[in-house]
Amino acid sequence: MQTRFDVLTIGNAIVDVLSRVEEDFIVSQGLKKGIMHLIDADRMNFFYERLPVGVQEISGGSAANTAAGVASLGGRGAFVGKVAADDWGRFFAKDMHRIGCHFETPMLEHGSETARSMILITPDGERTMNTYLGACQELTVNDIIEDEIGGSAITFMEGYLWDPPEAKRAFVKAAELAHKHGRSAAITLSDPFCVDRFRTEFIDLLRSGTIDTLLANEEELISLYQTATLDEAVTALKADCNRAAITRGANGAMTVVDGEVTEVPVYPVETVEDATGAGDLFASGFLYGLATGRRHHDALALGCLCAAEVITHVGARPVAHLKTLATKEGLLGG
Repeated sequence: MQTRFDVLTIGNAIVDVLSRVEEDFIVSQGLKKGIMHLIDADRMNFFYERLPVGVQEISGGSAANTAAGVASLGGRGAFVGKVAADDWGRFFAKDMHRIGCHFETPMLEHGSETARSMILITPDGERTMNTYLGACQELTVNDIIEDEIGGSAITFMEGYLWDPPEAKRAFVKAAELAHKHGRSAAITLSDPFCVDRFRTEFIDLLRSGTIDTLLANEEELISLYQTATLDEAVTALKADCNRAAITRGANGAMTVVDGEVTEVPVYPVETVEDATGAGDLFASGFLYGLATGRRHHDALALGCLCAAEVITHVGARPVAHLKTLATKEGLLGG
């Protein structure tokens, strides 16, 4: 089957609602600043009605951010995730199409509303998140289309989606279809809390060969293997996984491929405005690099460049054209 997409991502489809608020708004709503609160639809709508003017709305979610980064690199990005047939779901679909991402997952006709994450930014730059998961947890095996998976060089899933049992089955099906068509399947661990919930299952995905490529940050990998140091975690990883990419914050990133370690430094930035999305955009660059046949060192560097761009501004999507940046750095052709 001919390749239709460089990277197809599967994850939670969430509309991000960003608003700058004063400290007293956080206090008045009984929120704990700087953490993520899971809320229901009524609470979300209550908050939304009380926000100051000038909110920013954007299609979001970790895997959707990665697909957006692939598109900004000039690649063919696709996303699979569930939204409801409501105004928020239609906005999500329109926004993904606007940035050049394929998104055709059937909308949920009855039941939960489209997922939203309200991100409240106080004057000190702290982000307080209020997330309603809603329809994004309703993804099923019926949403996995063989032509899409079989036509994607890499299928990539976020660990956050491993909670709902139906979504879990959907990704296993996607990985099976990818392998059926000679394609690759990858996963990100998403966060250490995710790892704590599903440690055994994530390791089984690696050992069984369901997953070909693992993406994680240093803390997540240490949590996965419950080791004291990264070196110990990498040693354990070598026995379970043929290819992994590990981000290390200011210390750059590394790959572990067939037992061999390759490292690259970060791209320096003057000011870190917002680290949200750094892992998502690293995945964009790294996976696009792999999908287009680049060496692991160059794919790592491309991932680090994408992460460097997104941390220089508020929001988890690139502002600059990533293809232009990467071309200037000699990582992509003209």
